[in-house]
Amino acid sequence: MWRSLVLTRRCISTSTSTSKPLSLGWFDHVKPAPKDPIIGVTEAFLADPSPNKINLGGAYRDDEGKPVVLQCVRDAESKITGSEFLESISAGVSSRFVEESVELIYGKNSDVMKERRFAGLQALSGTGACRLFAEFQRHFHHDVPIFLPDPTWSNHHNIWRDAQVPVRTYRYYHHDSKGLNFGAFMDDIKNAPEGSFFLLHPCAHNPTGIDPTDEQWREISNQFMVNHHFPFFDMAYQGFASGDLEKDAKAIRIFLEDGHIIGCAQSFAKNMGLYGHRVGCLSVLAKDQKQAMIVRSQLQRLARAMYSSPPIHGVLLVSTILSDPLLKAEWIEELKVMADRIRSMRASLFDHLEKLNSPHNWDHIVKQVGMFCYSGLNYEQIDQLARDFHIYMTRDGRISMAGVTTRNVSYLAEAMHQVSSYDPQCQ
Repeated sequence: MWRSLVLTRRCISTSTSTSKPLSLGWFDHVKPAPKDPIIGVTEAFLADPSPNKINLGGAYRDDEGKPVVLQCVRDAESKITGSEFLESISAGVSSRFVEESVELIYGKNSDVMKERRFAGLQALSGTGACRLFAEFQRHFHHDVPIFLPDPTWSNHHNIWRDAQVPVRTYRYYHHDSKGLNFGAFMDDIKNAPEGSFFLLHPCAHNPTGIDPTDEQWREISNQFMVNHHFPFFDMAYQGFASGDLEKDAKAIRIFLEDGHIIGCAQSFAKNMGLYGHRVGCLSVLAKDQKQAMIVRSQLQRLARAMYSSPPIHGVLLVSTILSDPLLKAEWIEELKVMADRIRSMRASLFDHLEKLNSPHNWDHIVKQVGMFCYSGLNYEQIDQLARDFHIYMTRDGRISMAGVTTRNVSYLAEAMHQVSSYDPQCQ
């Protein structure tokens, strides 16, 4: 037996040593991915040693240019330590978080809440909520396209493309007026195949900062009903457009009043400053509670395969704030302060450009809303701003107004004036 075992081992050893070695070129065909436009801006900014550099592509900052941790978040943090933290987990904090989140967008006393016609799930911020819905769409409406606004947040294209959902666009921005191209928008809704999915920004459109009026939203909602389209809202900036949570949910409420079945992705990265915690919620409405439970079961199955379960700490912070009347009031006040700062920086930038006797009309800076300003600057001018003035923004001309401060606004205006004064067609 031992002789047989030795011979077997020799055979194995010989076979292994003489066999053809495994190829090391498994990934030789993989090419570098294109840089994310927003991440690329931050990388270029960080690599620049200039003391005058400005990052206009990033997240919310205070007037000193520093990241903000809201006081309501600090107060919530102090309430969830130790045994209270463990008790909250066992009590089902994720379910409470979903309940409180959907109340923000649909309204506490809405029929949706009373009839329990929503399927909600905690998600990995707004990006994760969009990706989860894209997977849901692929599984149950795999051949139906989704129409994205042109322009939109660049990652929207990545999300639905990688979910293998057909992606189309609808016209949104009017380059000459730097406002909403409402006529073209409505035409594209009418001409889209019946029963298409549409992604909508309910407030503070990214990147243009241009939102339809309430009356325009009503016309959009009516046309969606006529064409049997499905509206999917990406609510990334509730509170940032107006400083009022209810007002910023108005578009969604209009669609609810008209009887639509809708979906919504929510993020608390911006309005609570929880970028690193990945706190989001996906909700999908249904015709009744039974159907909502079925939809939720499918969303849970998809989420289980994608990320199993989301992190708990950030959602516990949000749930604590939303469920505590004092903390929620504190959050609403802080949110208004952030929105007011953005508006004041818009006014200041506009005023500085006016004082420089710019040959261009910069009214769109103060007419647009939310965290972003669609400047109208072209590629050459954006490159010149980075090269000569150490000012960084995405190449579509989107300015994050959170990067503008009382200290740098004059320098920014002077730089914008210089790069745009030589070309009357720059905008």
